[in-house]
Amino acid sequence: MRRMNANSVAILSSAREATRSNDSHYRYRQNSDFYYLTGFDEPEAIAVVAPAHKEHPFMLFVRPRDPEREVWDGRRAGIEGARERYGADAAFTFAEFPEKLGDLINGAKHLYYRVGEDAVLDEQIIKQIARMRTLGRRGVQAPESITDPGTILHEMRLIKSEDEIKLMQRAADIAAEAHCEAMKATKPGMNEYEIEALIEYIFRRNGAAAPAYTSIVGGGANATVLHYVSNNATLKDGDLLLIDAGAEYEGYASDITRTFPVNGRFTEAQRGIYGLVLETQLACIEMVKPGVTMEGLRQHSIEMLTEGMVRLNLLEGETAKLIEEEKYKRFYMHGIGHYLGLDVHDVGRYQVDGEPRPVEAGVVMTIEPGLYVAEDAEEVPDKYRGIGVRIEDDVLVTSDGYRVLTGGVPKEIDEIEQLMKR
Repeated sequence: MRRMNANSVAILSSAREATRSNDSHYRYRQNSDFYYLTGFDEPEAIAVVAPAHKEHPFMLFVRPRDPEREVWDGRRAGIEGARERYGADAAFTFAEFPEKLGDLINGAKHLYYRVGEDAVLDEQIIKQIARMRTLGRRGVQAPESITDPGTILHEMRLIKSEDEIKLMQRAADIAAEAHCEAMKATKPGMNEYEIEALIEYIFRRNGAAAPAYTSIVGGGANATVLHYVSNNATLKDGDLLLIDAGAEYEGYASDITRTFPVNGRFTEAQRGIYGLVLETQLACIEMVKPGVTMEGLRQHSIEMLTEGMVRLNLLEGETAKLIEEEKYKRFYMHGIGHYLGLDVHDVGRYQVDGEPRPVEAGVVMTIEPGLYVAEDAEEVPDKYRGIGVRIEDDVLVTSDGYRVLTGGVPKEIDEIEQLMKR
């Protein structure tokens, strides 16, 4: 409310239920902005924030209690719960919103609303504003501007509070335990989906609502496919296994990637590529502190990986020219990381006025360099073909540096081999 323009109203909508097939639905996941403001985790809900409204600056429109539907679909908070449990100054049924909309926005110069997420609500608001414009002679005043509330909310969400950091640390700890157990359980002949099942069982066993994103469990050449999610191949002796999996706890995501040998021992070629990625990741993490930019970290990772690819004979030529010509993208085609929070690819601007944005204390981000040599890659040593390596950790920017939230999973070669020793 303090950040909103004077004489303004914000309207935010819950996520809609998503159909999985026919008449069955995916497990419900609330809109992150809506959840951040309200903690309310039901569909068919609207939040109205109106700082100028002295009696009811925060209102919720929700589904009413319905004993018959609650037998089928679960308990509802209802109007009473919206006030008592979620702090609404006033609460109404979801069905009442259209008839109250005109009064809610009448006289407000600015409306904060994200157009394009909910077609039904878009139509209600646009029609109401159009109607209000015809009633100016009666003293009705429609909003003069519509602004995406993300301009405020996403900057707030980018800087995590101490309570948020505690939740993110718990999400990281759960994911770390799952990755460790996956390392200990993996052996040749298993299927990728067996490891996926183990990881997600540990997530749920520890209270995580679900994976924070679709888990990637790619053995051998499958690890060179960045978003491989089939997870249905047999794990082979001598191959690496790349696991990119994170847990969602109380709405907050973790995001970890580890790459390790299926049989517990790295080959010489695997050590070469893995060691280069690890060296790069550790160097980039060491750079994290207030004032550094994601672009600066990315450029440093490109320099280190390109130099290393020349040493490994994956690339030929001068490092500077290879970077200028973007030859590194053949084996390193993604960025160094992303913001993390309620969304695994969390909100917040990466640039300000066209320049890379310096990070601040309270930002959580991933650091995840990688190298991917396709199994049919030409003009590279045979021993590297089909090797994909990514190493990813969740890093909190602190006032004087950084804290790795996901340090509970080993990533040094000797530590991994010791954990997997059987």
